[in-house]
Amino acid sequence: MSFTTTDAPTPMPATGSGPEARPRRAVRAGTRRGLRTAGVYTLSVLVGLGIWQLLAMKYGSSLLASPKETVSAAGELAGDGTLLKSVIASSRRILIGWGLGIVVGVPIGLLVGQIKTVRQLLEPYIEFFRFIPPVAFVTLAVVWLGIGEASKVVLIFYTAVFIVTLNTSAGVMAVNESKLRAAASLGANRRQILQRIVLPSTVPYIVTGARLAMGNSFLTIVSAEIVASQVGLGSLIWTSRNYGRIDWVFVGIITLGILGFVYDRVLRIIAVRVLRNYGVKV
Repeated sequence: MSFTTTDAPTPMPATGSGPEARPRRAVRAGTRRGLRTAGVYTLSVLVGLGIWQLLAMKYGSSLLASPKETVSAAGELAGDGTLLKSVIASSRRILIGWGLGIVVGVPIGLLVGQIKTVRQLLEPYIEFFRFIPPVAFVTLAVVWLGIGEASKVVLIFYTAVFIVTLNTSAGVMAVNESKLRAAASLGANRRQILQRIVLPSTVPYIVTGARLAMGNSFLTIVSAEIVASQVGLGSLIWTSRNYGRIDWVFVGIITLGILGFVYDRVLRIIAVRVLRNYGVKV
């Protein structure tokens, strides 16, 4: 008896297709997108710096400090510690007031959105005070609380709490009624409905409210520090104006912008992770 054997072809690894190649393609595509975004950002900054330099050359340093003068002034303020102290002071006030606004605003928003009686009781006050800018209360805050930290923190809290409350309540009232009825018909109690239906649906609104509140907090802190502070970015801007140091003014303004950008990016990263945990595509 004889046997005939044939050599089966040796399978070759896939090089450009199949499930194994997809993650690599996704990584490459993500890298290309990241590089393209970084390139656009860099180009935008360079164009902005060029326009700034041209305007500074036209109007003179007494009205508009050039990029070089601003960098030099930033080094001067950083060297004696003034810039760092100002950043820390303003950041501390913003984060404390903003955090308190979220801690208070979210529960109130949940109650306002869920319970009609609470909404009817609080809505007149919410609608009244949300149209009064925090700057209008700066003088009263100083008279009532002094020029210490409390007055600035309270003003930031006032800025944040109404924004967060309104966004949270809007999220609660936007929850699909059919989901609530279905959960109730299956025997879910109020706490279970809140945890499993209302909160997941409201989280995007809360996140949006938190980001909006952070942006508005930067508007408030400048006014508060100009009136009632010896340290902080608002105080730095006002003091620089009194000394005729336009370059210092620009340092304070640009630092505020950079600080706000960084805080918003951090919030955005946290928001993406939180929203994904609740099944929200971002």
